[in-house]
Formats: sequence, C-alpha cells, structure tokens
Amino acid sequence: MTAGTSWLVTGAGGMLGRDVRAELLATPGAEVTGRTRGELDVTDRRAVRAVVAAHRVVVNCAAWTDVDGAEVHEAAATAVNGAGVRNLARVCAETGAVLLHVSTDYVLAGDARRPYAEDAPTGPLNAYGRGKLLGERAVAELLPCTGYTVRTAWLYGTHGPNFVATVLGLARNRATVDVVADQYGQPTRSAELARQLVALGRAALTGRAPAGVYHGTAAGCTTWYGLAREAYRLSGLDPGRVRPVDSAAFPRPAARPAYGVLGHEGWTRAGVARQPGWRDQLAAALATPRFAAAAAAARAAAPAPVAG
Repeated sequence: MTAGTSWLVTGAGGMLGRDVRAELLATPGAEVTGRTRGELDVTDRRAVRAVVAAHRVVVNCAAWTDVDGAEVHEAAATAVNGAGVRNLARVCAETGAVLLHVSTDYVLAGDARRPYAEDAPTGPLNAYGRGKLLGERAVAELLPCTGYTVRTAWLYGTHGPNFVATVLGLARNRATVDVVADQYGQPTRSAELARQLVALGRAALTGRAPAGVYHGTAAGCTTWYGLAREAYRLSGLDPGRVRPVDSAAFPRPAARPAYGVLGHEGWTRAGVARQPGWRDQLAAALATPRFAAAAAAARAAAPAPVAG
C-alpha cells in the first residue's frame, strides 16, 4: 500500500466502525479519519462530498441497524441504508475513491439449503433488507470498478450491545435461558471483519481485488442456540442452562431469514484470507476483558443448578 493512504471510516462510533478505525491505526501508511453518526450524516449529500473528497478509501460502517425499527420506520431506515450509500458512492465516483460498503445477509431470502454464493439472487424478507439492497445496488451501479460490498451477519464485539454480551448477562440472574434454535447463520466477531475489510481495501488499492460482492462472515455455521451454548461452555458456565425454542416463541415485527449462511469464494480471487471458524472467533472474543468480566460475573452469581 502506498505510504500516506487516506482512509475515511463512516459510522466510526459503532461496534464495527470502532474496530475498523483501530485496525487502521495499527496499519503502516494509513492516515485515518473517523466520523461518527453525529459528525457525518450520510443522507446529507453536501456533507458527504465535503468529507469524502480528501480520502482514497471510504469504509462505510454507517447504517440503520435496528431491524425491527426499520419495519416501523422504513423510510427513515432506507434513507440511511439506501440513499445514504448512494450519496457515498456518487462522491466516490467523482473523486476516484474506493468504497468498501458493509451490507447484510438480510438481502437474501434465507430459504437455501447450502451457503449462498456472492452472486446468488437476492430476495429480502423485511424492510431492513430492502433498504440494504438499495445500498448494494447503488454501489454496483455507480462504482462498477471501485465499489466493494461486504455482507456480514450475526456480528458481535467489544463495543456496544450484541447477542454474546446479552446471553452472558442473562446468566447472572437466570437459571435457564431460552434461545432460538431454528435460524442458521455465522457468528462473526467485528474485530475479525475489520481486519478483513482493511485487507480488502489494501488489495483494492493495488488492483488485486475485483470489485463486487464479498461475504465477510466466519467459517462454519450454527444456530443462536448453538452460539449461546458454546459461549457458556467456553466461559465456564453450564451449557445445559441454554434451552432451545422455535422462532415462534419470540414473535418480532420483522421476519428473519431461517438460513443466512454465506459462501466465501470471492476472497480467493482477491488474494485475501478468509475468516477463521466461528468457534475460534468466539474463543478469541471471550478472552478479551469485556467478555471475560461478564463471564466471571455470571459464574460468581451461581444460580441454582439445572435439573436433568
């Protein structure tokens, strides 16, 4: 990578944005600008143009991530996930910047029986997925040679609320926890995705990575139930405290894909390493201070043993 390459991270105050910024700060030759949601509204075209103009690579982590909220406020969610991405893509097209845009498995219908290829037909089930798909289309349309969409799923990490932190917290005051066992996906650590995004950006700058869609998720797959059990086991908690239930037990405003497992063939063409398996990623995450402290607190709470 050329020395002094300037990178812009939008949504830099979120879970993934903070990890991307940290990864870039540790990358030789990278000059990093981070803009939080309060500092840059991607729906404001003039503001986007003013900030993007000075950068060679833009990593878009800005997003409306409240899936159920999007079902109720679709126009507002789509303004960020669709029109906001179009604003970024348009300015990147004008300046020649590379755009790495983070998307989601929710653009897919979730009715497959094998991992989705990067070029699989889309078919979102909810408002959130529809808005994210508009963002993907904007990148493909406006940046056919310098636009990269990276779909991820089941993201968790050190910063902000996430499923792993939630189930460990519940272990402090519940003897058992009911968790959905009929949705399949790939739990992905945000720090691992951040490393992959930076590697993709570097490959893009040197012309090694073809533009298009990539799948930024962990290898393997499991259910939310399987993830919770493994988090308990690795944390020294009894995995028997996790009980399987169907999705119907937790009705939500937005439909969820039953199968969100993604294939990873694109990384080979780009010369970028695929992510490790989800269990390895989880073990690495649980060794960090945030999760280690949550596990210790749960063990100390010592709820009544699970019968049977």
